[in-house]
Amino acid sequence: MSTILVIGETEAGALTAATCELLGAANRLTAELGGDVALALIGAEPAAVEAAGPAGADTVYRAADASLVQYQTDAHLPLAQQIVEQDSPRVVLLAQSSMGRDLAPRLATRLGSAAAMDALALEVEGDRVRVTRSCYGGNARQVVTVKTDPQVITVRAKSQDPLEPDASRSAEIVDVAPSDADLRARVTSKDAAESEGVRLEDAEIVVSGGRGLGGPEAFGDLEQLAGVLGAAVGSSRAACDLGWYPPSQQVGLTGTVVSPTLYLAIAISGASQHMAGCGGSKNIVAINKDPDAAIFAFSRFGIVDDYKKVLPALESALKDALAG
Repeated sequence: MSTILVIGETEAGALTAATCELLGAANRLTAELGGDVALALIGAEPAAVEAAGPAGADTVYRAADASLVQYQTDAHLPLAQQIVEQDSPRVVLLAQSSMGRDLAPRLATRLGSAAAMDALALEVEGDRVRVTRSCYGGNARQVVTVKTDPQVITVRAKSQDPLEPDASRSAEIVDVAPSDADLRARVTSKDAAESEGVRLEDAEIVVSGGRGLGGPEAFGDLEQLAGVLGAAVGSSRAACDLGWYPPSQQVGLTGTVVSPTLYLAIAISGASQHMAGCGGSKNIVAINKDPDAAIFAFSRFGIVDDYKKVLPALESALKDALAG
């Protein structure tokens, strides 16, 4: 039995960065709560399982089956419930990812508990975990606790620090037999979005554009600037809905939630749905020709001007600074 169970995710056969961050958070919490850290890997490949111990897991619950590699609620939910009931943790941590947003509330309901979503910070108070999360479109913070066990919590990517990998650390492997799930839906094919460079959710710098850019060709300028900075390119939902940029790069409440060191918002108004996706950024810099744009209320620095005038000068200055 562990104190904290992390329900992990993998990509290309390896643990995701968010899973490693959750293991780091779990180890820091158990330093106060006591006990061990367990990791549930459903459909994971051997390399991910082997990396779990060095990343911070004491026990790994492994449900290895090729049919489980692609997340499906009907298949993963019963297995996640089975692992939680077998391990009896006080706390269950998931990433605030597409999977976590779908699985956490369903799992909490099945377990007779509740879920605290999109945590930015985690603290121990007695035997409870205090969750600090964003509210009112990023305009405020609230602190909540789950009063029943297990405390199910999803955590925003890049809000926690992973542990330094320790090659001397190993985890006990517990195999979990996959059940015959009654699948109401089946994945018949999958089209992966082609992307180059830094993944949006892992980027330290994100250059993001909105409908104010005026057309899809402007994203070429953003990609050029991102290349100078070593950044990822994001988009508002409005620009994605217009077909200007791939939906996989959408930042916002219904897209990807990012927490980079620098978020450069270009021609983005700052609607609450978008701020819910980037409000955790350490520094927001906005360029918008509307001086009353809501984005400026969230920005550390702002430039009121047409981005077409600002971007060339900004790119030139950055190249000079980086060359020096």
